[in-house]
Amino acid sequence: MPTRDQLRNYYSIGAQLAPVVHQQDDWPYEVGHQQYVAYLVPPHDVGGQADVPARYEEKEEELWELNTYVTCEVLGWRGVWNAEERRRRGNNDLGASLYYGFPYYGRWIWAAARMLVDKNLISLTELLEKVAEVKARYEQH
Repeated sequence: MPTRDQLRNYYSIGAQLAPVVHQQDDWPYEVGHQQYVAYLVPPHDVGGQADVPARYEEKEEELWELNTYVTCEVLGWRGVWNAEERRRRGNNDLGASLYYGFPYYGRWIWAAARMLVDKNLISLTELLEKVAEVKARYEQH
């Protein structure tokens, strides 16, 4: 079970990764062009935006990625969530810091964990205890 200091550290690190603080807007009837363009480009929609060239590589999925995919599919089959919830939590609701900071299946497993806690199917303490248990198991090898 995590200590109070471990939880405080966990939350302080998570707070640093949260999306940029929202600026209050009084929703004027007219929006300037730059603001309009910004509204059209949410953090998860990067198609067509300028970026450095990326080298394409064929990559086999790692075991944790395959396990994440299967876990998320089983959650869907069991009616715990649907594909749109996964996309929403794993892409739209992350914010730019987490979206760009996590690998593709990292966003999936983060969304699954968040969904399980948000829907009160498990508690945050149960989740953290299980993570600590699995981590300890792998540190022994």
